[in-house]
Amino acid sequence: MPAINRPTQLERKGEVWLGQFDAMASGCELLMAIDDELLAQELLQLSASEAWRIEEKYSRYRDDNVVARINSCAGNSLRLDAETSQLLDFAYQCYELTDGLFDITSGVLRQAWSFNPDSPPPLQETIDALLPFIGLEKAQWHSPEFTLPAGMQIDLGGIGKEYAVDRTLELLLRKSDAAMLVNFGGDMVCNRSPNADIPWRIGIDKNDQSNRVDELLELRSGALATSGSTQRYLIAAGKRYGHVLNPTTGWPIKELPLTVTVAAANCTQAGMLATFAMLQGSGAEAFLEEQDVQFWIVR
Repeated sequence: MPAINRPTQLERKGEVWLGQFDAMASGCELLMAIDDELLAQELLQLSASEAWRIEEKYSRYRDDNVVARINSCAGNSLRLDAETSQLLDFAYQCYELTDGLFDITSGVLRQAWSFNPDSPPPLQETIDALLPFIGLEKAQWHSPEFTLPAGMQIDLGGIGKEYAVDRTLELLLRKSDAAMLVNFGGDMVCNRSPNADIPWRIGIDKNDQSNRVDELLELRSGALATSGSTQRYLIAAGKRYGHVLNPTTGWPIKELPLTVTVAAANCTQAGMLATFAMLQGSGAEAFLEEQDVQFWIVR
C-alpha cells in the first residue's frame, strides 16, 4: 500500500508542545511535556505515522488492505498476520461478552441505514435480507486461519481507533519517558501528568453543537474513551434513530444514550466499556456501575 502523506502541525502551548494531524476521520493531538523542539517533532511524526499506518491497514474504505482481502475471500481461508490476529481475538472476546451485540460483521447493515437526517428508516424487508449475512459465529477462526462466508464482511472500526491510541503511546514511550497525552478524536491515553500539581484537563461536552463544556476532568494517568450517537442519526415521525444498531434485529438500540465516556487503565479497555454501555441502551448506567469504573453519560 502507498504511504499516506499528510501534514502535521507543531506549536508551543505554555509548558507543553502540541502536535496535530488528521487520521481516522478525526482530529488527532499529541501533548508532550518536553523542551526539545526537535524531539517533539520526532515524536509527532512517529505518532502520525503510526496512526496513518493503522488507518491504511484496517480502513473499510480501501480495496488494497487486509480488511478488503478478508471481505473478498468468498469463503476461502486466509492466513492473517499477528497484529490482525490479535485484533480478531479481541473482536471475538467482545462478541462473547455482549452475547453477540458487539459484532464486527454487522457493517452490512449500512446498506439499509444511511443515517441521513432527511431519510426515512429502511423497510423491514430490506433489513431481513441482510440479517443472514450477520453473525460472527458463522465465520471460522483457528488462529491464524480465518474463513468468512461469501457475502459477509467485517469492519474493525469499532476497535481500531482505541487500539491505535494505545499502540501510539507505547511507541512514544520507547523514545521518551516525558509526560505525554495521545488524543485521537476524543479517545485518549496518557502515561502521567506533567507534574503532581498539573494534571491534564479534559472537557466533556454534550456534542450538541452548543460548544458547552459540561464537566472538566483531571487526568493524571490512564485513558478516556467516548462512544456516542450525536453525529449519525435520523429523525422520522418524531422518533430519533441513533446509529448504534442491534445486529440481531437490524434496528437501532432502544433508549440509546447520546454519549458515554469511560475512564480506564488503557484506551482499548475504556472504549470497550463505553461501547458495551451504549449497547445496553436504558441499562447503560447500571452496566457501568457493575464494572466499578468512572463514567459520564449524557442522554
